[in-house]
Amino acid sequence: MAALPPRRFAGLHLSDGISPGNLVASMIMAFAATMIITFLPAAQPLLLLGVLDGQGADQGRVVALLAAAAEIAMILSLPWYGALADRFGRRPVVVTGFALCGLSTLLFPYAGNVTVLVALRVVFALGVAALNGMLATVAIDYVRDRSRGKSYGLIGLFSGLGAMVAVLGLVRLPAIIERNLGGDGGRAATVDAARYSFLIVAVIVLAVAALMWVTISRIRVDAASARIPLVRLVREGFALARDPGVALSYAASFVARADLSIVAAFLPLWVVVHGVREGGLSPVEAVARGGAVVGVAQTVATLGAPLFGWLGDRLRRQDAVLVAQALAAVAYLSTLLVDDPLGPGMMAVAALIGLGEIAAIVSAGPLLAQQVPPAVRASAYGVQTLCGAVGILVISAVGGTLFGSWRPAAPFAVAGVAGLLVVAFGLVVRRRVVPRPQQEQGETPAVRPAVP
Repeated sequence: MAALPPRRFAGLHLSDGISPGNLVASMIMAFAATMIITFLPAAQPLLLLGVLDGQGADQGRVVALLAAAAEIAMILSLPWYGALADRFGRRPVVVTGFALCGLSTLLFPYAGNVTVLVALRVVFALGVAALNGMLATVAIDYVRDRSRGKSYGLIGLFSGLGAMVAVLGLVRLPAIIERNLGGDGGRAATVDAARYSFLIVAVIVLAVAALMWVTISRIRVDAASARIPLVRLVREGFALARDPGVALSYAASFVARADLSIVAAFLPLWVVVHGVREGGLSPVEAVARGGAVVGVAQTVATLGAPLFGWLGDRLRRQDAVLVAQALAAVAYLSTLLVDDPLGPGMMAVAALIGLGEIAAIVSAGPLLAQQVPPAVRASAYGVQTLCGAVGILVISAVGGTLFGSWRPAAPFAVAGVAGLLVVAFGLVVRRRVVPRPQQEQGETPAVRPAVP
C-alpha cells in the first residue's frame, strides 16, 4: 500500500501519528512555561520586601543564594530529565514540570523565612529544568526534519508572547489586587495581595499541567528507549558530543542561553546605573527606561523567531548555527560602541541584540535533532540544556565581575567573544558534520503509547 503523504498544519510537516492538536499543545506549553519562568524572577522582589518583611541588608545575599540554589538544582537534574523522557515518554516529564512550578508558586507567599524560600526555589527550579528540556524535545518530535527550523521559530514566538504576558500583565496583579483590597496599604495588605496573585498564577499553571496530560502525544518516538537503563541514557547524552555536529550544538547552546540571561540581567542594570549616576534620573525613571530597552530587545526577538526558523530550514543546519552565532557576536560586541545607554543608539543596539539572541537560540536545536538517534533524543536535549545552564553561570560570573571593574558593556563583550569562539569551532568542524539518514531521525515514530 502506498505511503500516505505527511500531514501539514500551520505550514509544518507533522511526524507520523502527530495531530494538529498535539502541535497546538506544544505551542501552549511554550507560552505557559515561559510565562511562569519569567513571572517568578520578576515578582521575587515582592516576596523579599513584602512577605519576608524587607530584610534590607540581607536582600543581596538572599537573591544570590536563591539564584545559586536554582542553578545547581537545574544542572544536577537536567540530564536525568532527558533520560526519564526517553525512558517513560515526554508527557509525564512535561506534566511534572508544570506541577512542580505550580505548587511552588502557590506556596511562595507563605514562606516565613529564607530557608523555606530557598527550598521552594529549588522545587521551582526542578520544574523549570523539566520544562526547558521538554520544550526543545517536543518541538523536534512533532515535525519532520524539513520543518524543524520553523517549529523552533514558532516555539520562540509563543515563548516570547508568554514572557510579555508575564512582565506586562501578571507582575501587575499584586498592585491591582492591593488597590481593590483597600485597607491602609501596609504590609498586611501587601502579603494578602501577594498570596492572591500567586494563587491565581498557580491555578493557571496547574490547569495547564492537566491540559498537557490530555493533549501531549503519548506516541513513543522510539520504543527501544523504554528498555535502556537511565544511567546509560544519561551517559549516552554526554557521549554523543563525539559527533562534530552535536558538539557544535552543545557549544552554541552554552553561549545562546547565557546571551538570554545577560540581556535580562545586565541590560536594564546598565541603563539604571547610568541613568541614576550620570543621567539625572530618579530610580523609578531609570528602571522604566531600562525596561523600555529590554522591551525593545525582547519584542524584536519575539518577532524575529519565525523568520530565523524559516531561514534555518533553508540552510544546512551547521551553517545556520554559524550565521546565528556570528550575528549574535556582532550584536553583543556592538555594545562597546555605546557611550550613552540613554541615547537612541542604545535602542538600535538593543534591537540588534534581540535578533542575535533569538537567532542563536533557534538554530542550535534543529542541528542537534539532525545528528542524534531518536532513542536518546531527549537525553541529548537534556545535556544541551545543561550546557546552557553552565554557560549562564560562567559567562554571567565573568561578565558580572568585569561590569564593575572594567565597564558596563563587559558582560556583552564576554558573550560576543564566546560567540566568536563558537564560530571558529564551527568553521573547523562544519565539513565534518554528516547528517544522520532520514529513516534514523524519528520521522516515523513507533505507534506505541508511552507508559503514563
